[in-house]
Amino acid sequence: MVSQTPLLISEPIATSRLRKIFECVDAMSCPHRLNFHLHTVHSDGKMQPADLIQQAIDLCLSDVAITDHHAISGYKIARQYLDRVTHQSQAPESLPTLWTGIEINASLIFTEVHILGYSFNPVHEAMQPYLQNKTTAGLDYQAISVIKAIHLAGGLAVLAHPARYRRSPEDLIPAAAALGIDGVETYYGYDNSEPWKPSPKQTEEIRQLAEIYGLMHTCGTDSHGFKISKRL
Repeated sequence: MVSQTPLLISEPIATSRLRKIFECVDAMSCPHRLNFHLHTVHSDGKMQPADLIQQAIDLCLSDVAITDHHAISGYKIARQYLDRVTHQSQAPESLPTLWTGIEINASLIFTEVHILGYSFNPVHEAMQPYLQNKTTAGLDYQAISVIKAIHLAGGLAVLAHPARYRRSPEDLIPAAAALGIDGVETYYGYDNSEPWKPSPKQTEEIRQLAEIYGLMHTCGTDSHGFKISKRL
């Protein structure tokens, strides 16, 4: 699979392709094939972007996203590194696709949640308030504004780790669905197990809610350490 680059693939085509990937995500998708929740030193992670991508290459992942908090500087460095590797590779189709990604703090029914954005145009004006390395305030901080901005920039919006908040998934997922969110991070390791695996109880609860409200499923390790295959 050729690496996804905004300059080479139009936003509608790229997002349509990502939507098809999300529609096929299951409990076995992460972390050995996909990983859509990764952090670098450009927010609160420990890995350099190039090292993260090299791990993804070594692990033969097909699709990854760096989702630093309110920043895409790590994505840009990783993009440059992957492009160099791609140009030098004799088998570029074996390299992972790197998608634009971000994690944004937002208020949803008076609860702070995190919203993941994917496959958006990083230079679109709607995204600029969320790329300043800090949490927004006022109207920009509202979940409806975050979701709208991601959509205006051609991307998909996902509710991150729905069972980690003050309010329950039963409250948050319907509220997010009503605002037009595209998916939920269904497969997530809440207990930081070794090896990483989705937490069964929370996964089943969230999977059922996502199905009820017609939302796609995503997965990711939420890596903040030196291995993308685990959270810490």
